[in-house]
Amino acid sequence: MKDFQALGVSQELLARLKEYGITSPTPIQEKAIPFVRTGGDLIAQAQTGTGKTLAFLLPIIESVDPKKSNVQALIVAPTRELALQITNEAKKMVEHLPTIDVLAVYGGQDVEQQLHKLKGAIQIIIATPGRLLDHIRRETIDLSEVKVLVLDEADQMLHMGFLQEVREVIRQTPTVRQTLLFSATMPEEIRELANEYMKHPENIYVEQKNVTIDRIKQIVVETTDRAKQDTLRTVMKQEQPFLAIIFCRTKRRASKLNAALLANRYLVDELHGDLSQAKREKVMKAFRECQIQYLVATDVAARGLDVEGVTHVFNFDIPHDVESYIHRIGRTGRAGEEGRAFTFVAPKDRRHLELIENGIGKRLERQRMDRT
Repeated sequence: MKDFQALGVSQELLARLKEYGITSPTPIQEKAIPFVRTGGDLIAQAQTGTGKTLAFLLPIIESVDPKKSNVQALIVAPTRELALQITNEAKKMVEHLPTIDVLAVYGGQDVEQQLHKLKGAIQIIIATPGRLLDHIRRETIDLSEVKVLVLDEADQMLHMGFLQEVREVIRQTPTVRQTLLFSATMPEEIRELANEYMKHPENIYVEQKNVTIDRIKQIVVETTDRAKQDTLRTVMKQEQPFLAIIFCRTKRRASKLNAALLANRYLVDELHGDLSQAKREKVMKAFRECQIQYLVATDVAARGLDVEGVTHVFNFDIPHDVESYIHRIGRTGRAGEEGRAFTFVAPKDRRHLELIENGIGKRLERQRMDRT
C-alpha cells in the first residue's frame, strides 16, 4: 500500500494528517487522489466510512489558488450534517493555510451572518442544494469561476428529491470544469446525471469491508438527555468493559462527562482537539497501557485510532452522519475480536438514528433502560 506522500500529497497536508493520526490512505484515497490531481472527471462508488471525504478534499485544497478570492471549488452534499462534517474536515486541513477559506452553506443558518461571511474571500464552499440555490438567486454566491464540482452522496440527493436542484446548481457552474461524483449506489437516474454533465469520467469502485462492522454487536439504548449519565453508568456496570471509548459531540461535553466520571472514581481521561499534542500522546499511552479503562473522546479520536483490546464503544451523543458512526464503532471489533457498541438515543435523536440505520442497511436492536 502506498503512503500519502507517494500519492503526491504536499508536506503541509502530510503534517496535518499526521497530527490527526491519519497515516495510511484507505483504498478509495489510494485510487482517487492521484486521478483527481490529473483534473479528469470521476465517478466513485464508495460507501460512507471508506474515507471518501479526504479522497476529494486533499487534491482540491492543493488545487486552490489562495491569491484568488473567488469560489474555486464547490462541494454539494444532501444534508446539513454531512455538509458540516466535510467542512470540519476541510477546516482541519487548511488550519495552517490561512489564505484558504472554507464556508458551509446550509438551511437553518442565520442568513444575515452568512451574507456577512460571503463578503470575504471564500475559495471552497460546501453546501446543501436548497440553500445554495437561494444564494444564487440572491446573487450572493457566484459560481462562474468554479474549477471543481463535487457531488457527494449523489444517491442520497436522489432519494431526498434534490435531483432537480442539483441539475440547476450544475448549470450555474462553468461548462469547463472538473466534476467528481461520489455515491454508495448507482441508480439509473444518477447514471443519467453523470452522462449528461460529465466528460469521459473514470470509474472507481471500492467495496465496503463490512467484516469489522458485522462483528460488532450494535445496540440502541433509549433514554432522555436528563437520564443519560445515569443510563451510561448503568450500562457500564452491566457490561464491565476491558477498554472502552465514550464518544461525545463537543469538547465541552467530553470534558463535562470526564469530570463526572472521575468524580465517580472511574479510571478515565479525555481526548479532544483542545489538548496539546503532548497531552494527547500522554493520554493515548495511558489508554494503550490500560492505566485508564475509559477514554471520553470527540470525533478527533475516531480517526486513525487503533488500540488493541477495545471491547466497547459508547456513543454518549449520537453521531449526526453514517460515516462518523462507522468510524466510531470501528474502534472495537478489531483483529477478529467481537466488539460491542451502544448508542444512547434521546427522543430528539430519532432522525439521526434513522439516517444511520438507512446508511448501514439494518435496524439496530433497541434496549430501554430504567433510571438507577
